[in-house]
Amino acid sequence: MIEAVIWDFGGVLTSSPFEAFSRYEAERGLPKDFIRGINATNPDTNAWALFERNECTLDEFDELFAREAEAKGALVRGRDVVELLSGDIRPEMVEALKRCKERARVGCITNNVAAGSGAGMARSTEKAALVAEVMSLFDHVIESSKVGIRKPDPRIYGMACEALGVSPAGSVYLDDLGINLKPAAQLGMRTIKVVNAEQALRELEEAVGFPLR
Repeated sequence: MIEAVIWDFGGVLTSSPFEAFSRYEAERGLPKDFIRGINATNPDTNAWALFERNECTLDEFDELFAREAEAKGALVRGRDVVELLSGDIRPEMVEALKRCKERARVGCITNNVAAGSGAGMARSTEKAALVAEVMSLFDHVIESSKVGIRKPDPRIYGMACEALGVSPAGSVYLDDLGINLKPAAQLGMRTIKVVNAEQALRELEEAVGFPLR
C-alpha cells in the first residue's frame, strides 16, 4: 500500500529547465547539451553543486560557472543559466498531486538555488504566486539550498520519509533525472522517471491504484 507520493519539482510539476537550456544553446550557436555537460563535470564539487547546497553566492556562482564554461570552449555566465531555471506549471500534474493528497502523504524534494523567488526560483511575481500555491499542497518540502544537501545524496530521501512519517517501501518518488532516482530505488522506494506528463501519470496511477485524471 502506498503511504506517500514524493515529487521532484522542476521537470515534474513544471516544464523542464533543460528545454530552456536547449533554446539558449540554439540561439547562441552552442553545442547541444553544452550547459548540461558543464553541470555533469565534477558533479559533486562544481559551481552548480556548490550553489544548490548554498555554499556560494549568486555572484560567486556567476563567476565560477563562467570559468567552467570557458574551460569547455564558450563563455556562459552563471546568471544567464539561473534565468532559465523556472519552468511553467503543468496543470495536469498539479491535479494529480491534489488527488494523491486526498489518499496519501505528499512531499517534495527539490534541488534549487537561492535565487529568484521561492522554492521554484520564479523570475516574476505572478509565477512566484503560482509556485507558492502548488508548494502549499505538500505536507513537507525539502529544498537543497536550505538543508545543504542535494540529490542524489541518499540522506535527502531518508529525510523526506522521516518528515512524512512513512517508510521508503511505502513511497513513490518521481523525478526527471535517472541519477536522482537510483538512490531512492536503493532505499526501497518505487520510482518513476518523468519523461512527459502523460507517461508519468500513467505510471503513477499504476503505482497508487487510483485515478489521477
